[in-house]
Amino acid sequence: MSKTSSELALLDATAQAELVRRREVTPLELVEAAIERIERLNPQLNAVIHKLYDKARAQAISPALAKGPFTGVPFLVKDIVCHTAGDPFHCGMRVLRDCDWHEESDTVQASRLRKSGFIFVGKTNTPELAFSPTTEPLSYGPTRNPWNTELSPSGSSGGSAAAVASGMVPVAHGNDMGGSIRTPASVCGLVGLKPTRGRNSLGPDLGEFWWQTTHEHVLTRTVRDTAGVLDATSGAATGDPYFAPPPVRPFAQEIGADPGKLRIGFTTKRPGARGPSHDDCVEATLAVAGMLADLDHRVEEGAPPALELPDDGNIAIAFTVSIARELDRWSKRCGRAITEQDVEPTTWLAAQMGRGASATAYVEAGEELHRYGRKLAGWWESGFDLLLTPTLGEPPWPIGPLGPAGGEPFDVMTRWTFTSPFTTAFNVSGQPAISLPLHWNRDGLPIGVQLVAAYGREDLLLRVAAQLEEAFPWKDKRPAIHA
Repeated sequence: MSKTSSELALLDATAQAELVRRREVTPLELVEAAIERIERLNPQLNAVIHKLYDKARAQAISPALAKGPFTGVPFLVKDIVCHTAGDPFHCGMRVLRDCDWHEESDTVQASRLRKSGFIFVGKTNTPELAFSPTTEPLSYGPTRNPWNTELSPSGSSGGSAAAVASGMVPVAHGNDMGGSIRTPASVCGLVGLKPTRGRNSLGPDLGEFWWQTTHEHVLTRTVRDTAGVLDATSGAATGDPYFAPPPVRPFAQEIGADPGKLRIGFTTKRPGARGPSHDDCVEATLAVAGMLADLDHRVEEGAPPALELPDDGNIAIAFTVSIARELDRWSKRCGRAITEQDVEPTTWLAAQMGRGASATAYVEAGEELHRYGRKLAGWWESGFDLLLTPTLGEPPWPIGPLGPAGGEPFDVMTRWTFTSPFTTAFNVSGQPAISLPLHWNRDGLPIGVQLVAAYGREDLLLRVAAQLEEAFPWKDKRPAIHA
């Protein structure tokens, strides 16, 4: 091998795959280098909770290793929604950890990732049932942010974000129910795309999850990796209840394509009358608005009026009923009732709230959320191409206050919505949204910004993201803990 483990850590997945294609490195060498980095860095970050090293080594030397765009590249899977054949699947829950729960099969997403050539070297930490914007499950302890280990990497894909940001692997799986790809990308200095609803399948187990808000994808360091993985995984699977409009051409071909002169609205005001955003987030958004103007786009203050509609509790009904359903589902699968002592205080409170909602209230909430999504999406028909916002309302926060020991459960859940106000609306509408690492505050911490496009327009997001990446590159930014 001509490159050291630390040198490989600087390469994105596309570059690592190219080394394999040119036979300058073998898949086994890439896997061994990733294992070395995980073993060296994980004690400081607690990002990887299930190690799949022996399986990864066997796959790396197997003649059956898939030949695809990412053949031989090491990969980490978030430990919820996307299960992998024969591996632990604990969803941040102590009860599943204690009974050593394993799944027998791959999801569609896992299967497509394997077919693209990725080698799964481990699984990453996630909050209990992904129900938190910070990755601090009682089951496995907190994951730490490689930029400052006293801070959270956000959630619920915090383990994957910390692993990619620190260079353990070039790309890792995530999913996004209310911001869970974009907010970890923001605080860890990564690219995080939530695709259009239905772009990636949740099959074969699920048609939707947490009402219709769950989206599968990855966290990366480069826009081209984000696009390349989307090409490898997107498309409807058999029996999917809905799917996104097929792209006109491969998403990878959008990298470097001219986006034209776009009309881009921006806002820094927290949606739903939650008050002003933190100065760092305002500064980041205004700075990127200036970058876009420098690239000859028409940038003006403005946002969908629907963002200012008061929160009438419909998303709370959808989410809490979903948490109650998860406890019931896992109780049935485990063969015993999951009790208050088995789960974290916020999980139990949410489940009790969900059980208090009637079936008709849940259906009504879904109807109202669809109505809200239409109002939101209508803004893109008024002449705007993209919306620019902060990804989060706050800079990276300390471990503790938003976690399971952060205080009275209802107060903790209320703080969650204050910290992360910009992302969930687009899980409701199903529109694609991306967080980009274009700003760092005075403490040297990454402050992401979010770009949102119309339904099905990942192509436009990727063109503009790649344009910004080329003009204002972030590849040389490294956290304090890095391979």
